[in-house]
Amino acid sequence: MTMLIDVVFAYDKSKVNPGLLGFVVVALLGVATWLLIRSMQRHLRKVDFDEGAASPQVEPDARDSDPDRQG
Repeated sequence: MTMLIDVVFAYDKSKVNPGLLGFVVVALLGVATWLLIRSMQRHLRKVDFDEGAASPQVEPDARDSDPDRQG
């Protein structure tokens, strides 16, 4: 109990602290981040990703025979 009284008397009111407004802002940022992560997870679950699909390959000769290319 005496340690609590010492802490109360050691508190300096001239020091700047974030107070209630700082806590509310940080709490709101945390909640907003959590909601964005949940939304992102929901949207990523909807994506149909086929890992076996190969990207289209361009033949090296097909690039060289481009009629619009000047050179």
